[in-house]
Amino acid sequence: MKLKNLVLNTIGIFIFSTIFSGTIIFPEKAYALSGREIMEKVNERDDGDRSISEMEMILIDKKGKKRVRKIKTYGREKGKDSQSLMFFLSPADVKNTGFLTFDYDESGKDDDQWLYLPALRKTKRIASGDKSGSFMGSDLNYSDMTSPDLDLYDYTLMKETEVKGTKVWQIKTVPKTKAEAEKSGYSKSVVFIRQDNFMMIRAVRWVYKKKRNKYFDARKIEKIDGIWVSTELHVTTKSGKKTLHKTILKQNNIRFNQDEVNEDLFTIRRLEKGL
Repeated sequence: MKLKNLVLNTIGIFIFSTIFSGTIIFPEKAYALSGREIMEKVNERDDGDRSISEMEMILIDKKGKKRVRKIKTYGREKGKDSQSLMFFLSPADVKNTGFLTFDYDESGKDDDQWLYLPALRKTKRIASGDKSGSFMGSDLNYSDMTSPDLDLYDYTLMKETEVKGTKVWQIKTVPKTKAEAEKSGYSKSVVFIRQDNFMMIRAVRWVYKKKRNKYFDARKIEKIDGIWVSTELHVTTKSGKKTLHKTILKQNNIRFNQDEVNEDLFTIRRLEKGL
């Protein structure tokens, strides 16, 4: 699952696989891995199945004003693909808004995303050209809600270093084409991957054609039912040293292997029905 890979993974969940979760893998000859091989292991790690969680999305503007949104998320693995469903519970202006994602493993196949807007009683499919846009006013793009197609990027292992006393690989990722940069919204990224469990715990992304960067920081990581999960993620948009906006994603009451999480849940009909 993915926020995978807020805001998921987790957002929902998905926001989620690259960003929110992973399992412990102890690599042999870790020093011999290439940047691409490390990112393959990031995508391959077990991030749990049939999950339910509660999420808090805190939006903070440049003046420090906060808006808090409550979300319920569901995640499911379907073979090598992932599915996630989110419902906004509060406040009133976003209540019953739903977001459904199909994250495909097949290279070259675009992920599917749908946003249900209750005020309009309308479901909007997120077009490929819109995935660089902000997800529900947060610092996450729609493209952040799924894991990247590895074949569309070049990966360079820059060095081995430490983050908060933990050994990590520092890897530069660059889209191979202008089209992918436009779609993702980023011209390049530098990501920090923990060597003990292949979780991305920090990243800096250069926003495409804009003089600003996004900083991702997994502040809290927990092991739940054998699955490593990032339970607090901070995403900050800056222009130079000036903070423009910030999003904090907090996950709690995370449960895996829930019987109610089945194939019938991940449909447009269920998206429009709400909780």
